[in-house]
Amino acid sequence: MNHSLPALTEKEYFIKHLTFIDENYQDLNSLYLSSTPLKERKRDFLSIYVSEVEQYIALCNQATAIQPLRKVFIGTKVTVIFDGEDDREDYHICLPEQSDPDNGRISFLSPVGRQLLLKNLGEQTSLIIPSGQLDVVIENISYWDKGTG
Repeated sequence: MNHSLPALTEKEYFIKHLTFIDENYQDLNSLYLSSTPLKERKRDFLSIYVSEVEQYIALCNQATAIQPLRKVFIGTKVTVIFDGEDDREDYHICLPEQSDPDNGRISFLSPVGRQLLLKNLGEQTSLIIPSGQLDVVIENISYWDKGTG
């Protein structure tokens, strides 16, 4: 799987992103199933994800300007604010082989990445982590192109 892409516009990135998913659907689905505990698995997860990205692209096609990101996708930077605190954390959601947690790049299949994927801007959610639970609000979502995410 070669994931090196030149810098793309946001819309171009998501179109190529869908092509990549289509071409690697079985591998990605297997990775999802093997990395996600049974009780957290979502039926037809990748199909749901693809549908959400397609809806975003359709919005881009209808508008004269790029639509603001309102959902967390692979290839986005997510800023969360910890509930009741002023502390923020940025996460760059990426493909598994691009993961570098020390630099804030987390796989969409990682426990935190999986919980953030498809969350909405402004949504409050609880992230389950090894040490317990973190209540966060999705403060900002922005396109992040470093190759493919």
